[in-house]
Amino acid sequence: MNLVRILLWLLVPLAARAGGDEVVVLYNTQVPASKMVAEHYAFMRQVPAKQIFSFTLTTNEIITRADFTDFLQKPLADKLEAAGLWKFGQAEIPASENIPAHTENRVVKTKIRYAVLCYGMPLKIAPDLTLDAAAEKITKPEFRRNEAAVDSELAWLPLLKMNVPLAGPLFNLLYTCTNRTLLSPLNGLLMVSRLDGPTPEIANGLVDKALAAESNGLWGRAYFDLRNEPTNNSYYEGDAWLRTGAEICRQLGLDVEMDTNAETFPESYPMSQIAIYAGWYDGDVSGPFRLPKVEFMPGAFAYHLHSFSADTLRSTDSHWCGPLLAKGATCTMGCVYEPYLQFTPNIAFFLQSLANRYTFGEAAWASQLALSWQTTVIGDPLYQPFGKQPAELHAQLARTQNPLIEWSFEKLVNLDLARGMREEQVEQFLENLPVTATSAVLTEKLANIYEALGKPSSAIIAWQNALKLNPSPQQRIRIRRVLEEKLVEQGRTADAIDDYEKLLAEAPNYPGRSQIEEELNNLKENEPTEGKK
Repeated sequence: MNLVRILLWLLVPLAARAGGDEVVVLYNTQVPASKMVAEHYAFMRQVPAKQIFSFTLTTNEIITRADFTDFLQKPLADKLEAAGLWKFGQAEIPASENIPAHTENRVVKTKIRYAVLCYGMPLKIAPDLTLDAAAEKITKPEFRRNEAAVDSELAWLPLLKMNVPLAGPLFNLLYTCTNRTLLSPLNGLLMVSRLDGPTPEIANGLVDKALAAESNGLWGRAYFDLRNEPTNNSYYEGDAWLRTGAEICRQLGLDVEMDTNAETFPESYPMSQIAIYAGWYDGDVSGPFRLPKVEFMPGAFAYHLHSFSADTLRSTDSHWCGPLLAKGATCTMGCVYEPYLQFTPNIAFFLQSLANRYTFGEAAWASQLALSWQTTVIGDPLYQPFGKQPAELHAQLARTQNPLIEWSFEKLVNLDLARGMREEQVEQFLENLPVTATSAVLTEKLANIYEALGKPSSAIIAWQNALKLNPSPQQRIRIRRVLEEKLVEQGRTADAIDDYEKLLAEAPNYPGRSQIEEELNNLKENEPTEGKK
């Protein structure tokens, strides 16, 4: 591997970048911080002033169906028309299977594709019992409902002048769409997302972190937390999405850790430098995400599949979306009411779309089977985490001497291993790469390569060296835990005891402390006499 290889690495055409002129920004006049978030986003993404709209709405997260219709849905359509951003008209729809050719009154011209709801905009629409009669035509009783996420209900706004049923999920004709240009109001879809969270400051920072990742890359590790359901279980589809998502991340060159235990990641799990997290199925935030600090990288996507993961966005410790955003995630998705598994985002297609340089908004809506349903999308919809060519990004990081280049080299190594390169070649590359000597990330990677090659002594030395190179707190814990295991395997009990004691000193609040102390005591009790001090 050399610089020529790097410059040719994954050289593919750059996808068209989305701009602020494709966005309308919505805020609530009743919440002062809502306008602040809207103005900040518009400034950062250069959204034209005429595309910032105000609405006078409830300050609660929940809005009645009547108020949603009268004070948000219909007024938004009117504002878009008045501003010349949309035009409704008769569209000729060709015949398809079981449906004859016909005309529809829908959006036929558009200058925008996205709507951004800012902190203070309602999150969900309350059920309306006066609409029950319309639900009788729905075969499955569990879908005879009209409560919905505000985002999802606004997503079909281009079809407002048609007779769209308000009960049950509305099929998304652009589900799994592989041509991102088709994701448009011209095809019945307005891509809606929100800048939201427990505080306006958190909401305000989502675009800043997205822009940072667009500039310098989304780097780090990917974590997937499966339930490991059998193939004949109705929940298997959720696991299948996660398994496929993990493989997509491997093909992107990320280090991937996948937990297949029925339980979610324990709090003691050293989850470091998170770029991608996807898991299920705890009701409230759990495991490493309950720690005071979570190591989310700038631009990180974090998602936990649960029926009420977005029941509220104002909490930092209940449900999932609010806590994930509070801990530093840049974007997420969640459900405001019971969606049923098949109507939650297809996380595999979502990640594949991001890898194919879709924006966050495009990937989020192309991964949803239903509109007018329960999913809220939180984050900057224009965010393109993989928008830059890898070679271009690597050259930029090298030119600016950005320390994040360690991750670019790691990605290159992972991709070469995935393509069948022998560990011996990777070993030689990392040993001769100057950055390795100063990088905890690359030195840990070299240790793993030594381990794979059956060189335990070299691996131990490399892990010990990585500890001297300022690893992140969770990375340090992971390396210490691995070292303890490998030192014991090599019969180096005294060194293992020393490592255990250093971990206890370095991480006094480590959730797994009691387990560490128990293992340490067992080691001391069984330490060979000649090894004792």
